[in-house]
Amino acid sequence: MEELEKEISDLKHQLAEKNSRIEVLENRLLAYERVECIKVQDCSGTNLPEMDKEPELNNKDIAKFSRQIILPEFRVKSQRKLKGSSVLIVGCGGLGCPAGVYLAGAGVGRIGLVDHDTVEISNLHRQILHTETRVGELKCVSVAKSLAALNPDTEYVPIHAALTSINALEIIKQFDIVLDCTDNVPTRYLLNDACVMLNKCLVSGSALRWEGQLTVYNLTGGPTYRCMYPTPPPAEAVTNCSDGGVIGAVPGLIGVLQALETIKILTQGVSSLSGKLLLVDALEGTFRTVKLRNRTEKGGDITKLVDYELFCGSKATDKDSGLKLLDDGMRISVKELSRMREEGSDHILVDVRSDTEFEMGNIPGSINIPIHEFQTEASLSRHFPSFGSNKIICICRRGNDSQIACAALNQYWKWEEGEKEIKDVIGGLHAWARSVDSTFPVY
Repeated sequence: MEELEKEISDLKHQLAEKNSRIEVLENRLLAYERVECIKVQDCSGTNLPEMDKEPELNNKDIAKFSRQIILPEFRVKSQRKLKGSSVLIVGCGGLGCPAGVYLAGAGVGRIGLVDHDTVEISNLHRQILHTETRVGELKCVSVAKSLAALNPDTEYVPIHAALTSINALEIIKQFDIVLDCTDNVPTRYLLNDACVMLNKCLVSGSALRWEGQLTVYNLTGGPTYRCMYPTPPPAEAVTNCSDGGVIGAVPGLIGVLQALETIKILTQGVSSLSGKLLLVDALEGTFRTVKLRNRTEKGGDITKLVDYELFCGSKATDKDSGLKLLDDGMRISVKELSRMREEGSDHILVDVRSDTEFEMGNIPGSINIPIHEFQTEASLSRHFPSFGSNKIICICRRGNDSQIACAALNQYWKWEEGEKEIKDVIGGLHAWARSVDSTFPVY
């Protein structure tokens, strides 16, 4: 009898374990189905349904978010606010990924994800929600899939579009708060102006090299981006991650802080960074906060959106735009360069990238003179008179800086006696890798 009771007890225990395992697998299947169903949504008009601003919490909500609900400063009321709130993340890259993780993890009810780009392998060291298997996939969809795997109860709205003065107001007005996770000046002005017009708060972050910045604009009469920067900087003075580089953990840190300020604003209506700018120096390990000027009349008086690429004199993407500074006679193709090298033609190949980029890979026999050395006549005179050839060929990453270098050399040798032949390589080392040497490293 005892053996029978023990066998029955064991079977009940096994059944309970199986049922628990089935429940876990069913939840995983549900999450997988939700991820696979994520598609790019048309958010050009008012087509998102209204959210319940006072939703009740179910048992799953309480179990999932209990560690923050238990905080005296947070409580059930804050979790309900998050569940009934909507956030728009503009930029699904180094800032948008970590911000999205912690907003989804906190239980925000709806998250919009705006990005025009696709995943590239060079993104992965900092854009942590993408994977190698998703290279070529839309960034907004890739992020939505990753977030849905973390919290399938949040609604995700992937929007594959470049934000412009035509679509910005229609998209932004459907969300409670906006996160600027971009890295270009035109979009910063666009987001600022649209948020001022719609009376939306803008949580703005940026990261470059070892440094990051974070502030909150347009919160309860606080300053706006235009209060700080009434006019845009010169286009040539702006550097993005593609050109300047970035340590992946820096945008990770700033993105997490963007999520933190967003949670505070949604639940408490306040931010410790409204009217202040947080400056992070990751190399030195320092955090510094500076007070910003008060809101100006001009900074808060925005009545219409403009052409922001024209206003800023630069493109609203982080892609390198092709320059056209030289006549066709001063340019050669990578195949012409390859033929000259094979024939042993008398020439000097000058790689004008930075020394760190030159270390990453270079054409054998080329010499490295970084582009900043072409800015003054004094620096040019230190390098070029010693060359034994009158034929100089400049090459860079994509064929932009090499044109600038050739133009500077042409001006430098304008009054010199003797023939000087100066050439630029069209498409640079990217074209070299595509058409001549497929083993050459591309970044």
